[in-house]
Amino acid sequence: MKQVKILELFGGVGSPRCALRNIGVNTKAIDYVEIDEKAVKSYNSMFADELEYKTQSVIGWNLKPDILIHGSPCQDVSIAGLKKGNDENSGTRSSLMWETVNIIKQMGEWKPKYVIWENVVGVLHKKMSRNFVKYLNEMENLGYTNSYKILDARDFGLPQARKRVFTVSTLGSVPFEFDDLITYKMKNINDFLENDFNDKYLVTQPSMLKKIDIENSTSFGVKVIKDYCYTITCKQMRAPNSGVIDLGNGQYRYLTELECWRLQGYSDDDYYKALEANPNKYENKMNTALYKQAGNSIPVTIFESIFRKIILGETKAIDRQMTIFDYGAEVIYAN
Repeated sequence: MKQVKILELFGGVGSPRCALRNIGVNTKAIDYVEIDEKAVKSYNSMFADELEYKTQSVIGWNLKPDILIHGSPCQDVSIAGLKKGNDENSGTRSSLMWETVNIIKQMGEWKPKYVIWENVVGVLHKKMSRNFVKYLNEMENLGYTNSYKILDARDFGLPQARKRVFTVSTLGSVPFEFDDLITYKMKNINDFLENDFNDKYLVTQPSMLKKIDIENSTSFGVKVIKDYCYTITCKQMRAPNSGVIDLGNGQYRYLTELECWRLQGYSDDDYYKALEANPNKYENKMNTALYKQAGNSIPVTIFESIFRKIILGETKAIDRQMTIFDYGAEVIYAN
């Protein structure tokens, strides 16, 4: 199989790279951009047999990736955020999306075959949507055809209510079709939960106990996890969060760091390598770095489905779909 070259911007702990590894694609990460030093440590630990990356916010212009992936910061456009917006040159974290456009412009004649952008549904809201439309127009001017859709992690096997906008820009005139992506039945939440846990995960703060919403009717309360958790966040000891586990007798606990990683589609091996790079400073404290890395990540299984289509030609359709990446590999069809 031909090697696929990817460029990861705002790379976090490498969700797209994990997805490519999981589906058996020969991958070369030609560069990786991330300014969170602890996330970089986790990434390097997870991919220790590859080139070690350093914390950085800029790249060279002479790169020639097949696929560019960027999950620019969402804090300034999310519902729970400060709503500072993402205007170009505004200096907000969410405005860094425009750096991706500038990087592609600087590549000259070479253009990635696919550009994938993930962000919160807030980019489609009335006050924010003009910049989303502007982004699409900029990509069209660069020769891309855009497609976007809100995808939920629950439709890709993960018991996590996490809706995000995925935009796939394809070089040329053929649009990416989301409707035939391979989806997976949501797994049982119990398959992701640990049987044993430390008392440090018990909800003991009076302020948090007051916010627990037994009926799950308050959007910004703390919901009780039943069939699925809620959006994995960077911090569990706040409201809203991913939800809490009801232990009975009026006791609740937070999700553990490992559970949050599992619910984002990472393997236990990925998690323990990240833990090795970012160990707990205090045994009785929760690992804030690993919670943050899970909360900032993108569900691995969604990337798996996208890459299965654009690289391996695997879709829900019976007939094999020809793609720009036509490697002649054996294809397993899923319905």
